[in-house]
Amino acid sequence: MSQQSPSVDAFPGRRLPYRSISVLKSDVVACKKCSRLVKFRETIPARAAFRGQDYWRKPVFGFGDVKARIVVVGLAPAAHGGNRTGRVFTGDASAKFLMRSLHEAGLANKSASLSRDDGLVLTDCYMTAAVRCAPPGDRPTLEEFRNCSAYLDAELDFLSQSKAIIALGQLAFGSILRWAKNRGARTSGMRFEHGRQYRFDRLPTVYACYHPSPRNTYTGKLTRRMMTALFRRATKQCGVGAGNTSM
Repeated sequence: MSQQSPSVDAFPGRRLPYRSISVLKSDVVACKKCSRLVKFRETIPARAAFRGQDYWRKPVFGFGDVKARIVVVGLAPAAHGGNRTGRVFTGDASAKFLMRSLHEAGLANKSASLSRDDGLVLTDCYMTAAVRCAPPGDRPTLEEFRNCSAYLDAELDFLSQSKAIIALGQLAFGSILRWAKNRGARTSGMRFEHGRQYRFDRLPTVYACYHPSPRNTYTGKLTRRMMTALFRRATKQCGVGAGNTSM
């Protein structure tokens, strides 16, 4: 889908810090604010299975339909996923699990996300992350979260037609609540629990979902049925199509 700036500001009267989502993307991809992340993303050795491939090794921007009603927010690109392919939730185990559920919910034309040129199209769905560079051990620091927060905030503000934000994991959930609080929402007492949803007066409904990382999916903490059911509930409540029926 084209990543042009939506024509309607989700927050009338709020001056967006970027002229368009394309300008925001350019700033994100050029970012070198966090020396630890820059060093890690640029120097991590390629896995044997990917030797000979040119790793992206830059910050990773969001992907999908900028008019989406469903927004998916993860933690950060995987070292050998987004950091290799240059697209969020692409080319790693978490992406494989997530995309099957998005496809089953009718939000993706394919059940796999392998590379930037694989023909994947998201319909009424947009994917992004709280932190834009792959962090060592999949654990960004508080400073790294803060450095990326302005990018996430601006991106969510540009997604003016969103009705639901699905936070993958507790850390992404916290980033979304911070964004909502900064826009006047009351977030006190809201806690992360898979399947919980929180409604706001002027903001999208926030859904909590376990992250589709191998540590959750291999242990059965998160099953594909659980994730697909959550996406289907969100799409139904947002008025998006019913999706595929196979499980």
